[in-house]
Amino acid sequence: MEPIFDDLALDLSGLELPRYIAVEGPIGVGKTTLARNIAQLFNYDTLLEQPEENPFLERFYRDPKSVALPTQLFFLFQRANQIQQLRQNDIFEPVRVADFMIEKDQLFAQATLDDDELAIYQQVYDKLTIDAPVPDLVVYLQAPTKVLNERIRQRGVAMEQSISSDYLSTLNDAYTHFFHYYDSAPLLIVNAQDLDLASNPSHFRQLVEYVLTIKSGRHYYNPTPVL
Repeated sequence: MEPIFDDLALDLSGLELPRYIAVEGPIGVGKTTLARNIAQLFNYDTLLEQPEENPFLERFYRDPKSVALPTQLFFLFQRANQIQQLRQNDIFEPVRVADFMIEKDQLFAQATLDDDELAIYQQVYDKLTIDAPVPDLVVYLQAPTKVLNERIRQRGVAMEQSISSDYLSTLNDAYTHFFHYYDSAPLLIVNAQDLDLASNPSHFRQLVEYVLTIKSGRHYYNPTPVL
């Protein structure tokens, strides 16, 4: 893991931290970066998606219709297995930060599969036993599609360069709809359009300080970034 900002100087002593944090949002918004940095700052374990293990993903980005169902089923089994391992290893109630929620799997399925494929997916999903823990806090990062496009271009992952704006826009709409109704855990909705959570310590510090104030309910973080 790359080192977190050396000069952050954030005193966490005596604070009651959320023990299980889930960071969510569309591709390119910065959820994995934020999850890793929070984990390092709080000295938490991470539970991260592993998209590079999906053998269908590169073809999906080039031609979504051709391999949508196997792509989604692979992610479903992968995420379900990660949740199962989390439950099995949870003897000592470790603290964690995840860059996904299992609920996102159905969100993606509904956004990418046709009706027949979705019916098959749902049959498989219903037969799985997924006992996912409820986060103590969910952080939902959102940004306009044009911002996601630019961040994907800048980070330069080869297979991601084929992702279309239409696909990103569909995901953005799906996330917005999902979190409009989400009430299973305390929720922080973050306008990440102008936030550089990867390399600007002031942006990261401000967000973490706000996170530490949240105990329940729905909250919105719409900052004027410090440069």
